[in-house]
Amino acid sequence: LLTAQKRIASKIPLFFGKTPSAPAGIRRLSPDLEEAVTYGYYQQPTATDPRGYIVVDDELRTSVPGTWALGDANGRGAFTHTSYNDHQIVADNLLDGGKRKVGDRLVTYALFTDPPLGRVGMTEAEVKKRGKPALVGVMPMTRVGRARERGETQGFMKVLVDAESERILGAALLCIEGDEIVHSILDVMAADASYRVVERAVHIHPTVSELIPTLLEGLRPLGA
Repeated sequence: LLTAQKRIASKIPLFFGKTPSAPAGIRRLSPDLEEAVTYGYYQQPTATDPRGYIVVDDELRTSVPGTWALGDANGRGAFTHTSYNDHQIVADNLLDGGKRKVGDRLVTYALFTDPPLGRVGMTEAEVKKRGKPALVGVMPMTRVGRARERGETQGFMKVLVDAESERILGAALLCIEGDEIVHSILDVMAADASYRVVERAVHIHPTVSELIPTLLEGLRPLGA
């Protein structure tokens, strides 16, 4: 809703979104490839969802035997890192007898804004929707010495934790180097370890990530 109020901004991004174009895109590459992907060797149509993405199971198999869909085409992640992980899952399962699944990977991404945003796992709204006890820690960047030293105190760091299992549920780091620091949280989540592993670790001073243990020391009940 536009108003008569004056707005000040350095840049105004305009987003149009995107829709899957698998059939047309494949057709432009190769008609033969389109036939193979669309019907497979069994001459069965490949199922797509209402948005046009190719439907896959947790190991990225399509509805056509012997056919897998990786990357943007399957709607399971529109990032380079998720597309590459699709390749790792299929290659490991096909060639090395692995049992890797898309559902096992953590949802994570970064926005390379100023300051950058690093995100992993659940949002605060999603955690509240679970209806289970949870903890939250929030730290403004004005409390981080390295951020003050560099004059980049915009943003905050937030971590969400399951109060019973002590597992980290998600994190949002909108701050200087947030796109890098988020990996210190992501790795603990991937290891299925307690947040206390990070809380009790000794981090290097002076860095931004050294305040992650301090952030976790200040956890409080979510919604309190």
